Amino acid sequence: MFELAWPWVWLALPAPFLIWFLVPKATSSIQAALKVPFFNEIEQVVDNNQRSLTGHQSVRFILIIWLLMLFALSGPRWVGEPQPVEREGYNIMLALDLSGSMELNDMLVHGQPVSRLSIVKRAAEQFVKERHGDKMGLILFGSRAYLQTPLTYDRQNLLMRIDDATVGLAGKTTSIGDALGLAVKRLQAAPAKGKVIILLTDGANNSGILAPDKAAELAKLDDIKVYTIGLGSKVDPRALNSMLFSMNASADLDEETLKKVADMTGGSYFRATDLKSLEQVYSRINQLEHVSQEQQTIRPQHDYYPWPLGFALILLFYWMAHFGGLFFVKNTQKEAVS
Repeated sequence: MFELAWPWVWLALPAPFLIWFLVPKATSSIQAALKVPFFNEIEQVVDNNQRSLTGHQSVRFILIIWLLMLFALSGPRWVGEPQPVEREGYNIMLALDLSGSMELNDMLVHGQPVSRLSIVKRAAEQFVKERHGDKMGLILFGSRAYLQTPLTYDRQNLLMRIDDATVGLAGKTTSIGDALGLAVKRLQAAPAKGKVIILLTDGANNSGILAPDKAAELAKLDDIKVYTIGLGSKVDPRALNSMLFSMNASADLDEETLKKVADMTGGSYFRATDLKSLEQVYSRINQLEHVSQEQQTIRPQHDYYPWPLGFALILLFYWMAHFGGLFFVKNTQKEAVS
């Protein structure tokens, strides 16, 4: 179907006529004329050209140029019939723990101790990059749970928000139940199938309002699968010269609750002890079968504005080279005579 994107542009059609009749003509302020020794020859050329190129022809040229420019500005285009585009993928909410224990340097990468959060970021970023066609969101939680990124196809924005996450940003304690509850709330408006929560924590629920099992019940009612990941190194922090703890750094991890939440919703629980095992966990989750997302439609479109615009420019250059030069010489003649 042919249409104009901005048909209101044609309201400017009478603009040249309004300018011609309403705007007063400019008067010349030249007091002296340049003496041209070959003036008679120029006058003869002008007279000869005026017989074939009249002022009416110039006006017609200007009018045609104006119509072509208006036609180009109105956005002529061909728009096809709507075509369905079906997306396949999941609606995934990532819930990442930013409590104080995530700053522990009890993870090893190439033999060097690094913080838990740095390991989580690297694995989560790799997971996001591999999830093509999914809508993903991000929740950061500590003492409270915050929605950092709503469900979106913009993976680059999600990666930036993960990279910006810092320990203690949401408080020092751990509110697993509140994080799950917020994730469930954000997924309620998503299609019925393919709703997933991936929750990663290194501790136990010790703050917040909603208990993890109650949040799991809400997730089950909305047919949301929860995959829980318990993070904690098996390395004794004393072996890493840590002065902060004298016991196993994973002692606070409540694996029983995480397993219960996953089982209640039809998900799975995973234990990650280092970067490699965490990447393996995400790889297993990454093997989820794709499901149909909401169906969208697109309409193929082809723009035609370059053609009238090109013709208008060609005619404008022609007018400037012939009519414009002719009128300049004619006006010069009048000033010389006067």
